[in-house]
Amino acid sequence: MVGGGRYDVPIDFIGGSLGATASVYVGQPLDTLKVKMQTFPKLYPNLPICFKQTLAKEGVVRGLYAGTIPSLAANVAENSILFAAYGACQKLVANATGVDKVENLNVFANGFSGFLAAFWSSLALCPTELVKCRLQAMRESYIAAGQEPPRIGPYNLTRNILKEDGVPGLFRGLTATFTREMPGYFFFFAAYELTRQALTPPGKTKDEIGAVRTVVAGGVAGVTLWTLIFPADVIKSRLQVTGSTTPMLVMLKDIYKKEGMMALYNGLGPSIIRTFPATGALFLTYEYSKKWMNSIVH
Repeated sequence: MVGGGRYDVPIDFIGGSLGATASVYVGQPLDTLKVKMQTFPKLYPNLPICFKQTLAKEGVVRGLYAGTIPSLAANVAENSILFAAYGACQKLVANATGVDKVENLNVFANGFSGFLAAFWSSLALCPTELVKCRLQAMRESYIAAGQEPPRIGPYNLTRNILKEDGVPGLFRGLTATFTREMPGYFFFFAAYELTRQALTPPGKTKDEIGAVRTVVAGGVAGVTLWTLIFPADVIKSRLQVTGSTTPMLVMLKDIYKKEGMMALYNGLGPSIIRTFPATGALFLTYEYSKKWMNSIVH
């Protein structure tokens, strides 16, 4: 039976939090552009136009780094729970399949551990990401309604949502989040472990591949995740920005009918460009902080 050290879960939790922080600061500007392009495809048909207009009209802090605080909250909440749950689920899967050590799990088993872990992280992610998406697309939402965009921060926006829609208002797009996260993280962790295996030199273990190969493995995992889950992410962004209660499949059909198939991939460019360095930074920080914490407690 696979046991665990008493510090394994808190170490994974802290490692996930630190990795998420690094990831946000590396990838936030392109995440903002992605949300704008997903939500307002006619206004922002491509990445250069979106970048120029956002920079000219809103600047760096209020424009490209809009929603950084809720983005940090979303990513830290998601990844701390995701990585803590992933470690626990790996042990669960190892025990269920009779594998003696977590390190010996195959690619499919690691992917399935990620699938299970993503259920728990989605519950933390949905409300924080909803606030982030609203802040990122706020100017366009108000202009489209013929109103002056307010200057509002994440705390007051959260209060407004709770006042108008109650707690369910913060969980708009939860089904789309589950649909995006659970299959997505199956392929995310499977791709990460597969790439680590492929990059491991003869006679060494996956933990000895070094910083550059860890970044590459993380980058490949991120690109795999976003390429596969992007249509669900477009629907989630629209549901959260508009506050709509439209069922996910109805919105999918509506977008396909009115805007065509490619609308479901609007904003994929900035996502792919963002995710390679951002997910590379996530895994690099996670793996090395985990090694450092393990060296202290063991």
